Amino acid sequence: MAQTQQQSGTLFNSLTAGSKIIGTVIADSDIRIDGVLEGDLQCKGKVVIGEKGSIKGTIVCQNAEVMGLLDGKATIDGTFSLRATGSMKGELNTRTLVIEPNAQFNGTCSMKRENNVPTAAKK
Repeated sequence: MAQTQQQSGTLFNSLTAGSKIIGTVIADSDIRIDGVLEGDLQCKGKVVIGEKGSIKGTIVCQNAEVMGLLDGKATIDGTFSLRATGSMKGELNTRTLVIEPNAQFNGTCSMKRENNVPTAAKK
């Protein structure tokens, strides 16, 4: 796994195509997966799974964008975006869910609520 610096000065991590990690990955900044990860991923930023990337395991992160495959459990504090080329199988817990046409979602989804948003039961 290589860490690269973009022109904007922000850091991100990358697992390139043809690479495979079995185990736990912990990232302090954004990470892009174009290879294979079998295990757990904890990220303080955004997780991007490229079209050829896949994760089989558990991810916990701020935001996620899936264009490849995700099989497992995902806990996303912000937005989970499943793109047209993406596939998610498993359990999802997120605040905001975006699913494009032709994406595949097979599993369960729990949506978080803002603390200050009243529910119908509170009215």
